[in-house]
Amino acid sequence: MFTYTVRRITELIPVLIIVSVIVFSVMHLLPGDPTELMLAGAEGGAVSAERLEELREVMGLNDPLYQQFGNFFVGAVQGDLGTSIRFRSPVTEIVLDRFPYTLRLSLAGLAVAMLIGVPLGTLAAIKRNTWLDSFSMALSLIGVSMPIFWLGLLLILVFAINLRWLPTTGAGGVKALIMPAFTLGFVSAALVSRLIRSSLLEVLQEDYVRTARSKGLTGRAVLVHHAFKNALIPVVTIIGLQFGHMLAGAVVTETVFSRPGLGRLVVNAILWKDFPLVQGTVLFLAIMYVLVNLIVDISYAWLDPRIHYG
Repeated sequence: MFTYTVRRITELIPVLIIVSVIVFSVMHLLPGDPTELMLAGAEGGAVSAERLEELREVMGLNDPLYQQFGNFFVGAVQGDLGTSIRFRSPVTEIVLDRFPYTLRLSLAGLAVAMLIGVPLGTLAAIKRNTWLDSFSMALSLIGVSMPIFWLGLLLILVFAINLRWLPTTGAGGVKALIMPAFTLGFVSAALVSRLIRSSLLEVLQEDYVRTARSKGLTGRAVLVHHAFKNALIPVVTIIGLQFGHMLAGAVVTETVFSRPGLGRLVVNAILWKDFPLVQGTVLFLAIMYVLVNLIVDISYAWLDPRIHYG
């Protein structure tokens, strides 16, 4: 297990290098002078040639491209993601200040996905070809098909404007987290329910499940102690991917509900043309996504002892 973990961490190095190259290249592939775009967005008007040259020198844009990437990569390894043009402060500090809001929202969204998806998928598998199965799959189809922004606006209309039960926007308190978490987690709940249904149906046909039933175990004991844990293996994969997706893709939810997380930060940084901030935030989110996938891979051994890592 330890050897496999070390090997997987080592394999992440080229992945992170490739991600860094892609993120770094975005700014240089954009048409026009990046310094002119940044200063126009930050200062809102014509910019003098001296000011442009000063920013190029500060950002190292006069250096060869390979040297710029080297400086960017070395800085990123040391935790230095550059300096924001808009805020005049280190990008790392801004990202770490906003990250807890996105992490809190993602964890709450994942909890919603599990609390809805797991029972729904389990009921659909146990009550196969009944009205409960049809209802569960219809609900999951609605969840997969529904746009996140539309669901968020619908929740605001019903629970914030009409019923006045929950705050419309903001990040303060548990009440302000309910609607964004449900919005973010509902789509994932639909995917989890469909996957756990198909996985459970497959596991329930295995020989060891038939043997457990022949020994006189109740249906609940067979489900909890024999079938459910093995059925979770593909579910863990999708949950891990969905959690990474929530971390990196909370842009719409945070924008709709005006939450001060990384998703909204990226949107605002693009509008401000603050490319160092965009570059650093995207790289940070990409690293988080890769680390979540690593944790998912390692968790397989706990779920299924038959899996051995060489």
